[in-house]
Amino acid sequence: MHIPLITGTGVFTPEAVITNADLVAAFNAYVDRFNSENAEAIAAGAIQPKSHSSADFITSASGIEQRHVIDREGPLDPERMTPRIPPRHDDKPSLMAEMALDAAEKALAEAGRTGSEIDLILCAASNHERAYPAISVEIQDLLGAQGFAYDMNVACSSATFGLQTAADMIRTGSVTRALVVSPEICSAHLEWRDRDCHFIFGDVATAILVEREEGQTGFRVRSTRCATQFSNNIRNNDGFLRRAHDQMEDRRDMQFVQEGRKVFKEVLPMVSRHIADHLEAEGITAPDIRRLWLHQANKTMNDYIGKKVLGRDPKPGEQPNILQDYANTSSAGSVIAFSKYSADLAPGDIGVICSFGAGYSVGSAVLERV
Repeated sequence: MHIPLITGTGVFTPEAVITNADLVAAFNAYVDRFNSENAEAIAAGAIQPKSHSSADFITSASGIEQRHVIDREGPLDPERMTPRIPPRHDDKPSLMAEMALDAAEKALAEAGRTGSEIDLILCAASNHERAYPAISVEIQDLLGAQGFAYDMNVACSSATFGLQTAADMIRTGSVTRALVVSPEICSAHLEWRDRDCHFIFGDVATAILVEREEGQTGFRVRSTRCATQFSNNIRNNDGFLRRAHDQMEDRRDMQFVQEGRKVFKEVLPMVSRHIADHLEAEGITAPDIRRLWLHQANKTMNDYIGKKVLGRDPKPGEQPNILQDYANTSSAGSVIAFSKYSADLAPGDIGVICSFGAGYSVGSAVLERV
């Protein structure tokens, strides 16, 4: 059996930024137009008026202050409220592959590797821009990688499930080096006209290079654990059967929808228990943990989980948040936190990556600096 080691990470960050103030100005303009155009129906009680959002509401509800996006103009156009991403010819790299390639090359550079040394690529993301050919195989081609590649989707837990898959294949000798890439274009499946969620998501791509431990430095993957439990409380009903339903209108449930209060009530105990059980199985206690790299969905959720796992309020730096700058980037969030806040750990230090989301799904990895 071989020992899997994380030797490099990479993050692609789009240049365009939408601040909360930008977002609220566009959203409130849309609300004013909607209420004006539907004044008679609202007065008659046929439909409900829409309410303004505010930057203070967004920050207090989520901890988010801004988000990076592929396209800034579309979501800020009150008459459009969705990204404008031009289609590409089939001979050109897809947008997801292009984003993933940038993150992958950074991870390879950090590890001192080249694409030709990779024999597994997993494109693990919450949405894929086409059904086939697999985005991962396109990335494999662009990198000049060997072996094989495939796409996987476990919503916000895709990256951690991908990490477990890569680590297991390395342990058994199936592969030597694997890239787990998570290009997340979350802005394209967000309903920007919904006050309860219009602020949640941003765009990004991450990459994790995992290889056999053979004297290198990095983070040993001591253990991984995944779990799922079916729930409708986070859902997106879009898909290739949509046109077969004879319902081509702009249905609300064809974008991201969630029952936020139910998610809080049900996911937080599930995740806290999952991490605690994982650590107990590894003989690790709270004082042994140097860092928690949690899924970046909501600051309140992370604070709750951190306190439950550590048995106290996390100290500064123990549970780094990046969602104030990136917002929720689905499966990529915990990897961004790990990439940005891991270099200071010393050999022997232990940390936990954990992500959670629709499914419900939760994936965790116990890492040790070597």
